[in-house]
Amino acid sequence: MEKEYFIDLFAVGSFAIPKLLLENYKKIGLNEEEFMFLLHIYSAIESGNLFPTPEQLAERMSCSKDRCMEILKYLIQRGYLEIKEKNDDGIVVEIFSIRPLWEKLYYFLYDQKKKKALQESELAEINIYTLFEQEFGRPLSPMECETLKLWLDHDHYSPLLIKAALREAVMSGKLNFRYIDRILFEWQKKGIETIEQARDQGQKFRAHQRIKMQTKPAKQESSSVPLYNWLES
Repeated sequence: MEKEYFIDLFAVGSFAIPKLLLENYKKIGLNEEEFMFLLHIYSAIESGNLFPTPEQLAERMSCSKDRCMEILKYLIQRGYLEIKEKNDDGIVVEIFSIRPLWEKLYYFLYDQKKKKALQESELAEINIYTLFEQEFGRPLSPMECETLKLWLDHDHYSPLLIKAALREAVMSGKLNFRYIDRILFEWQKKGIETIEQARDQGQKFRAHQRIKMQTKPAKQESSSVPLYNWLES
């Protein structure tokens, strides 16, 4: 192979196929022929040919000009491709736009993300009921189940924060729903939304309680410990 010819091959340039499109074209309703057709239009646009003809596309593909026309009509009708007008130095010309393809891919991926988040949320809710029953050592009462449901659906506390509040209640030796509800309410007031923030708040409270215990008069050491609300830090 001659050097100049070899260099010319690379000078033509390269064409990158988005990985997300490659992995999901079938899931957004395209078959291999339609996918390749769109890629050829995309490649032509990237190369400066904004409106490749069916004849030009047929030269690139193993199908006839008439078949290219059919695919083109189908892709436009189904919203994968559109023809737009562009003003080129006072002359209105038609060009292809594959923006509808990217929109279809976006909405597909967005829906997948929502479905995954919903599945994870549902799984977290199931796990949280199980976790509460494990910590309480018994099945939850209907009223307790309703309270959990209200925390999730009405107050919109995240399952992770509810778990963190349960942990704080266990560590404080006050394992009851009223106390956990007060923890969650105070966290909401203080703008605590992450596990890290909740953990930091809990550590500050316990450090504050230790200081209180250490500074008590000696005559009170043997008396019962008052039921401090850890939230009052």
